[in-house]
Amino acid sequence: MSADEFLALLTLATAMSFTPGPNTTLSTALAVNFGLKRALVFVAAVPVGWTLLMLGCGLGVGALLVAMPAARAAVKLAGIAYLLWLAWKLSQSATLSQADERRLNVGFWQGVGLQFLNIKAWMLALALAGGWVSSAGGQPANNPGQRLLIVCAVMVVFAWSSNFSYALVGSVLRRWLARGRRLLWFNRAMALVLVLTAGWMVRA
Repeated sequence: MSADEFLALLTLATAMSFTPGPNTTLSTALAVNFGLKRALVFVAAVPVGWTLLMLGCGLGVGALLVAMPAARAAVKLAGIAYLLWLAWKLSQSATLSQADERRLNVGFWQGVGLQFLNIKAWMLALALAGGWVSSAGGQPANNPGQRLLIVCAVMVVFAWSSNFSYALVGSVLRRWLARGRRLLWFNRAMALVLVLTAGWMVRA
C-alpha cells in the first residue's frame, strides 16, 4: 500500500469513526448511565464486530449483500428496528437508578452484532474492500491479503479510539447530568440521534 493510499485510508477512517453514529452514541450513553467501566464492554465489542464484518467483505461475503436486494433490505430493516428499540428504551431513563440492564441491555455480543445490522458499516466495509483491498491505484492488487490486514488494523485502532473518546466524555459528564432532569433530556437527545440514524438508514 502506497503512502498516498494509506493517507487516504487514515482520512476516511477519521471521518467515519469520529462522526456521531449509533456506536459513538451508545458509547456515550452507556458511560453516562452506567459509568466508564460498563461502557468499555461495548467499546471493545465495536472493533471486534467491525473486524469480523470487514473480513467478511474482504473475502467476498459482502458481495452477496449487494447481489441480493432482499438480503440488503433484511439487514436494513433489522438495523432500523433495533436502533428504534434502543432509542425508546434510552428515552425512558430519567435517573441513573432507572438506567439498569433491563432498560438498556447492550452488552459485548449485542455490540458485536450491532455492526452487522448497521448499513453504514456495511457500506464502509464494502468501499474499503473495493477501494483498498482488492485494488491498488485503479489496478487489481497483487497482495489483497496483506492489504486486508492493514485495513483491519487501521479500522480497529480508529473504532476503539473513537468510541473510547465518546465514552470518556460521557463518564466526565455523568455526575453533572445526574442532577435534576438533565439525564432525562440527555438520554432523549441520544435517543433522537439513534432515531435520525435509523431515518438515514431508510434512505441509504
